[in-house]
Amino acid sequence: MTEEKENNGGSESPVFRMQKMYIKDFSFENPNAPEVYRLQNSEPKVDVNLKLNHRKLGDDHYEVSLQITAKIVDKGNDDKTMFIMEIEHAAAYLLKNIPEEHLEMVLGVDCPTLLFPFTRQIVSQMSVDGGFVPFLMEPINFMGLYQNSKKQKDDLAQQEN
Repeated sequence: MTEEKENNGGSESPVFRMQKMYIKDFSFENPNAPEVYRLQNSEPKVDVNLKLNHRKLGDDHYEVSLQITAKIVDKGNDDKTMFIMEIEHAAAYLLKNIPEEHLEMVLGVDCPTLLFPFTRQIVSQMSVDGGFVPFLMEPINFMGLYQNSKKQKDDLAQQEN
């Protein structure tokens, strides 16, 4: 791809591109098989935890990863574990000529928003491959998470002053 120049003073246009997606870690545990398939008596209880990480890889290259842990239990059967799934799904991004004041938001909102649908599909397919109905995670509002995190940091900084 050729470098594009803007008309105002020759500065380069911002570049935002996912270059590669990959699974860094994946675990699927089905500790109560095969009994769990015939004992499902009620709507399962779902506990999902999400952690977002990012790091600089080199000039203009960053890695953003989603770490998701999901534990599904049959609450109608003494909270027997149906399955536990852990995934760290990541992507490498080229982020070039993005103003420094916007970089944190791009890494915390735009990158995971682009990655999450693929992560969701992997998790859904693995639950099916594990013998269960598709496990469809709810969409995530990364902008809301970013704004809450930023507000908490700002509140903490004000308390320290």
